[in-house]
Amino acid sequence: MHGDAIVRVIRAYDDWVVRAYCWGRFGIVRQRFLDEIGRHLPPSGQVLDVGCGFGLFSLYYAQVVPDLTLRGLDINPRRIALAQRAAARLGLSNVTYEWGDAATYRADDVYAGAYMLDIVHHIPEDAVRPLLEQLLKGLASGGRLIIKDVDTRPRYKRWFTWCLDRLMDPRTPVRYWSAEEMEALLVEVGFRVRRETMADYLPYPHVLYVCEREG
Repeated sequence: MHGDAIVRVIRAYDDWVVRAYCWGRFGIVRQRFLDEIGRHLPPSGQVLDVGCGFGLFSLYYAQVVPDLTLRGLDINPRRIALAQRAAARLGLSNVTYEWGDAATYRADDVYAGAYMLDIVHHIPEDAVRPLLEQLLKGLASGGRLIIKDVDTRPRYKRWFTWCLDRLMDPRTPVRYWSAEEMEALLVEVGFRVRRETMADYLPYPHVLYVCEREG
């Protein structure tokens, strides 16, 4: 059933380049990873998708967890427009998209959860801490921020990831954080953090951070 949700998302786009991108992204963040990330999301309530891109993952979770209300933000207006069109084609009323820059985000609502999937290493370094502080501010008590990103080690995996990042978008800046560095920053900001390594047969140094707001 969940695999069918991925296929429906991909088919919701007309552009073959976007479809190819979708296959690539879902190839990297596969069903097993989607399930692993999804089990940390709340069963209901409003969830923020920061850097949603074409809306792939929010469209997926809007289908498989229908009691969620998802809000996607992205800096690229074309991607937002395509995500909105895909949501309409899928008949999803529990997901919305709008323009928003992660580097200047300010908490404007209360969320049961939020996530960033492979986004942090594309955000300017000096904007990461302010973003995390705002996300903490916008979470309800007990709410979770889920971050999937990549480690700096082992080196060959980092270089493999860097090559793919440059291939996908040569203009986008890249700054990888070590797992220890990112976890320390999250703790400093005020999250309780659990870090998990996501083993993969592909040479990606995946790391999952499950960050909870206390009190």
